[in-house]
Amino acid sequence: MRYLIISDIHANLVALEAVLADAQEFDQVWCLGDLVGYGPNPNECVERMQDLPHISLAGNHDWAALGKLDLRGFNTDAREANLWTQAELKPAVREYLQSLPTHLVQDSFHLAHASPREPVWEYILDAGVAYANFAHFQTTVCLVGHTHIPIIFELDEQQQRCDTWIPPLPESMPVGTRRMIINPGSVGQPRDGDPRASYAILDTELAQWSFRRVAYPVEITQERMRARGLPRRLIERLELGR
Repeated sequence: MRYLIISDIHANLVALEAVLADAQEFDQVWCLGDLVGYGPNPNECVERMQDLPHISLAGNHDWAALGKLDLRGFNTDAREANLWTQAELKPAVREYLQSLPTHLVQDSFHLAHASPREPVWEYILDAGVAYANFAHFQTTVCLVGHTHIPIIFELDEQQQRCDTWIPPLPESMPVGTRRMIINPGSVGQPRDGDPRASYAILDTELAQWSFRRVAYPVEITQERMRARGLPRRLIERLELGR
């Protein structure tokens, strides 16, 4: 099976469409959460996802849009964007988001939005946090999102530590031979200094993983955000990838 692995779309429909066009052929989409929040097209992103063969998880911004998280835990810009999203969601989209799990095991891969230990909120940003999380899933590989940064943490059981791999990496690399936590990065709001949409392709027959990047017209998303009165900082950061 050839899976399109995406995360953190954040209501950026233009970026999502660019990823779908660039990925071309795939059997199914695995979305690791945060379909909404920050961006200008929450309903359209959810509806586009529903057009595709897919599974999806709930992320912290999906929960925030449903009122399932206290918005005081978010920064001012995220809080303002989430309040706008709450008012914008269609009933059918709200129902879809309500149905999403926070984690699951699919085709022998553990999937979580944030981490296997805390599926909705914990950030795996360094090898120490990654190492602690290997005890919280049983599969060889865990896929996560949430940080908006593409990265691989590979467990070294003999040394009791993690090796860290950051793109750019070879076009494809083997997956499943050693225990890993892998993050495909963010479709709609990358934070690694590269504004291009980030995603990955997982080929389970070849046991290969490929990180991908694709440019999209950021200015279209920015103009839509301005038209909706979303926070200026959220608009400006899209062109910086931070």
